[in-house]
Amino acid sequence: MIPAGFDYHAPRSVGDAIQLLGTLGSDAKLLAGGHSLLPMMKLRFAQPTHLIDLNRIDALRGIREDGATIVIGAMTVENELIHSPLLREKVPLLPEAARQIGDPQVRNRGTIGGDIAHGDPGNDHPALAIALDAVLVLEGPRGSRQVKADGFFKGPYMTDMAEDEILVEIRVPAFAPKTGYAYEKLKRKTGDWATAAAAVVLRLDGGNVSHIRIALTNVAPMALRASDAEAALLGKALTDATIADAAAKAMAICDPAEDLRGDRDYKTAMAGQMVKRAIAKAAARCQ
Repeated sequence: MIPAGFDYHAPRSVGDAIQLLGTLGSDAKLLAGGHSLLPMMKLRFAQPTHLIDLNRIDALRGIREDGATIVIGAMTVENELIHSPLLREKVPLLPEAARQIGDPQVRNRGTIGGDIAHGDPGNDHPALAIALDAVLVLEGPRGSRQVKADGFFKGPYMTDMAEDEILVEIRVPAFAPKTGYAYEKLKRKTGDWATAAAAVVLRLDGGNVSHIRIALTNVAPMALRASDAEAALLGKALTDATIADAAAKAMAICDPAEDLRGDRDYKTAMAGQMVKRAIAKAAARCQ
């Protein structure tokens, strides 16, 4: 189908983009990679009268180190995450997970910020951001503010970002030594959204879990932090029994929608399996 008519804007700075948002109001939509918005426009599920393209704002791109924090510009594309030496050294979960997103064409165009800001429960970066204890930097007419990824996602396509704000940076703590990590994702085919996926970041101290984050993709109306599953492991040794208990607690918070990827019971069961696999892989990387 052909999208409805719209006016196109290409600001060169974040300030200009914010000014456009303030002037045009709710009739305007931001364009990042476009993989979510443009198909919705073609189907006329979304009909913005103004499109604000962020691709010409160089300040929104790049990956840099700020002390113990890695700062990623919101318009940084997946392929840049995959090939970043800094991320491979400091936050290797991100380049590994980015390889599982979409296909090469998508990864050349899709952005980390667009993936997060869209609030699609099927997108991968929301759960990754939660597992990584990421902080999201938003800018708007009232200035800049920082929001933890854990709590940013409110429901399907709903986030804590106001209509006149732009996600400009994702700030991620660099991994401490001997941090284990994994993103286990079950999907039907290359390029598909997850049937279920789990992101895990953990550390061990004396054989017991000293740090653990578990987040789930596409098994609820939004990305989930599995806090009860984390509590089931914290301070304990990783055994078949403790891992199974954590997986069961993760499954208990799942509320997936039925679709061609499976029914509720299947998706919930697969979430448990992805949690088990991710914990095992992350634990093996702690050594």
